[in-house]
Amino acid sequence: MPDPKWLKSSYSEASGNNCVEVAVEGQHFVALRDSTRPGHTVVTNRTAFRMLVRGLASKGFGASS
Repeated sequence: MPDPKWLKSSYSEASGNNCVEVAVEGQHFVALRDSTRPGHTVVTNRTAFRMLVRGLASKGFGASS
């Protein structure tokens, strides 16, 4: 399998450090990693990733406003 194409948020700092990177792996999986620790990757399915993003966007995970 070729190396995934990692994407960074437009909110990451200009130097490109200290951010979460996301890559699509095949049709069913999404990989996540910390840009400062690229060797540590978490892979999840697209449904779980979508739920995570929606929860973070709605501050549904205990984030303060």
